[in-house]
Amino acid sequence: MPSTGLRGRRILVIEDEYMLADDLRRAFEEQGSTVVGPVGNVGDALRKIAIETEIDAAVLDLNLGGELAFSVADALVARGVPLVITTGYSERDIPERLAEIKRCEKPVDPDNIVKALAGTLV
Repeated sequence: MPSTGLRGRRILVIEDEYMLADDLRRAFEEQGSTVVGPVGNVGDALRKIAIETEIDAAVLDLNLGGELAFSVADALVARGVPLVITTGYSERDIPERLAEIKRCEKPVDPDNIVKALAGTLV
């Protein structure tokens, strides 16, 4: 049964690993969400954030093709978009300004990300 917190929500998926991005897309669609993207690099993510009028929440991989995506996190935070960060980096590698954002360590299970993101929308 879909989570009521995600049903009808537009979720931006920012992930450069194709299989994980597709698994996330499928998991969010099963919850009744519409997936925006996925996008797999910093430039495309920033453009998507700039042009999309409706983004209810986001999942962000902090390392996109070898480029750190802190600017993407900052853009989402500036818009007030709840997000979950997926990363293999340790907590001490995350800038202080992003320390309060929910983080899921890689390797990740898409269902855990769905639950984590649903928790940010309560």
